[in-house]
Order: sequence, then C-alpha cells, then structure tokens
Amino acid sequence: MMDFYKYHALGNDYIIIDPNKTDIYINKENVETICSRNTGLGSDGILYGPIFNDGKIKLRIFNPDGSEAEKSGNGIRMFSKYLGDVGYIKERTFSISTVGGEVSVEIINLKDGLIKVDMGLTTFQSDLIPVAGERRKVIREPIKVGDESLEVTCISIGNPHCVIPVTNISQERVLQLGPKIENHPIFPNRINLQLLQVLDRYNIQIEIWERGAGYTMASGSSSCAAASVAYELGLVEREVKVYMPGGEIDIDIKPSGRVYMTGVSNAVAEGMFLQEFKSILMGKS
Repeated sequence: MMDFYKYHALGNDYIIIDPNKTDIYINKENVETICSRNTGLGSDGILYGPIFNDGKIKLRIFNPDGSEAEKSGNGIRMFSKYLGDVGYIKERTFSISTVGGEVSVEIINLKDGLIKVDMGLTTFQSDLIPVAGERRKVIREPIKVGDESLEVTCISIGNPHCVIPVTNISQERVLQLGPKIENHPIFPNRINLQLLQVLDRYNIQIEIWERGAGYTMASGSSSCAAASVAYELGLVEREVKVYMPGGEIDIDIKPSGRVYMTGVSNAVAEGMFLQEFKSILMGKS
C-alpha cells in the first residue's frame, strides 16, 4: 500500500495519490508541500484518483500551486498507464471523468506507455474559454501586454489556452510572456500560454507556460490547443506532430472538431512518505 506513485510524460512529471491506498488528505497546502522540488517530492502537479463514483473513474488534477485544473492531456495519459499498471482496468478502452469533461482512452501499448486520448471538442467562443468582453470568437485578436501589442488566438479544450504564433520560438520568450499572459485581466480564470512556430503543414513546435505551474517541458492539452489553432488559422493539416522540449505528441483533428492525442508516458517511482513528512501533511489537513 503505497502513499504515492510518480510518472512522467515527456518530462512533465506528476505524483499520483491513490485515495484507495493512502489516507493522505489533499488540499491546497498539502499539494504545494508535496510538489515542492526543494522540500517535497517535486512534481508538476498531483493526480488524485481513481475515485469510483456510479461505476465511473473520476480523476482530480492539481497544479503545484494547489489550484485545481480542469484537464491535463499528459496527466490523463500518466493516470491511464497507472490504472493499467496496477490492474484497475483490463480493457484497452475506457473513460475517465475530469472537471473539464469525460475523456475516452485507448491503451495502444501498456508496456511502452503509448496511449491515445479523445480530448473532446474545442471552442474559440470567448465566454466558454473564458475571455472577458462581449461574446465572440477569439481569433487573431490584439491584446496589450505591458508595452507590447500581441496577436492571440484563444481556445478551450476543457481548459483555457492562449496561442501566439511566432517566427522564432524560444524558451526565453515564453518565460518572459508567461506570467504576464497567465494573469492578464482579460482572462478571469487565468490561462495557459503556448508560443507556436509552424515548421511545415504537418509539424509544429511549441514552448509552454502552464497556469499554476510555470514553464513546462511538455503538455498534452497545450499540444491539442496549439495544433487546433494552427489548423483554424489555415497553417497546417488535420494530422500534426507537435514538438516540445520534452518530446513529441501526435494530434489528429477530426472534421467535427474533436481532437485525439497520442503519446507516451512512463512510470518512475513508488513509495511511502516517512512519518516526519507525513506528520507535516497531516498537520495541514
């Protein structure tokens, strides 16, 4: 009976806390403590589940700042591999419920961690992302960020994203813009940022700043969002490979607007919290 399991997907790492195996209480303070890379285990977030409810598998996703995320493509793949690794599921296809909606999962190869996820439908409608102002599609819209005027396209795939096409992508640029865009007053629930560089009609490259997490080596939902924006702007075809510092993900955009993501995830470790650390968590419950 382990307290935690650690997985990563292309360098995006999460701690899985299984409520069926541990009595660790999850709240904002405990999430921050566990995710700290200096005084805790260190991770880009916590996956809390499986929570079994009316025959459904529910997953809660937490950012390292303790806020709860609606959806995470990489998180869903890691959690799906965990479900297969420990024997919760035997089928190749199943569903997971998240705050951002229900997703369908297909395990292509459990040993290799190759998993395909139906991430659902996208929307560019401002009130559904959300983006402040009158109801509209947020496509190629100018916004002011400090002294800069930038052109953004915003999209939701169960969680909010702001995509900025660039000609020269860099980590330095996303680190500069990330905190400003995430907390821009036009985004009432904050937002994830992707800088997008189109390599050709079938390949794109992105740099990512995640809401509540900061700079991230890879992100499944960001890959879906950036590919969908590139397709909406007429820059790519429906099947796109997305390159990130941590690796690559394949995206398939259906005519209906439904987006499928295929990528790998890997198990890293499992273990118990020592009593000294556990007493800190219990004290914050």
